[in-house]
Formats: sequence, structure tokens, C-alpha cells
Amino acid sequence: MKKVIEARKDIVFYIKLFPLKIHPAAYEKSKAILCEKSLELLEDAFNKKTLPKPSCQTSAVDETMALAQRLGITGTPASVLPDGRLISGSVDFKILLNMIGN
Repeated sequence: MKKVIEARKDIVFYIKLFPLKIHPAAYEKSKAILCEKSLELLEDAFNKKTLPKPSCQTSAVDETMALAQRLGITGTPASVLPDGRLISGSVDFKILLNMIGN
């Protein structure tokens, strides 16, 4: 995502945290990230650092999990392109830019 944003300033990503059940701490980490509205905590989570406990009550993680189920998303990363195509898994940034188009 970072490389796409560096290459194209007109593209934004809306990140939905979708904790997978195979990662037992992911649900609480997702809530902590959302409560703090922190990209730094998101980076910390990717780097396997300990995160603080959630500081708020939020249903956003549960809502995202329900949305993923409705859309048939079962893994991460998953990307939904502007035209509605669902891309499962990681994609090279040049390929992703090509898929997004102009």
C-alpha cells in the first residue's frame, strides 16, 4: 500500500481490520488499534509488538467480520478495487496499480 500511495497521490486505502481466528490475540489488537485510531499501533502489530488493551468499546471489528463473511472474504490481505473486484492475497504494487488503472 505504501508503494502505491507513493506512486499515486490520488489513491487512498480504507483499512478494515479483519482479525483471523488463527491469530488469537488479533481481535483485541484490532480493537486497540481502532480505539486509538493509530497507524503506529497497526505497524506495531505487523511487527509483532505488544499492544495496549483496547481503551474503548467498539463494534467496528465485529461489523467488519460480518461484512467479510457476507463478501466471502476468508483471509488477509484482501482488497476490493473501485470496480468491485475482490483481490485475495498480496499483490505486487505495480500489478495493483495496473489493476486500479487511471
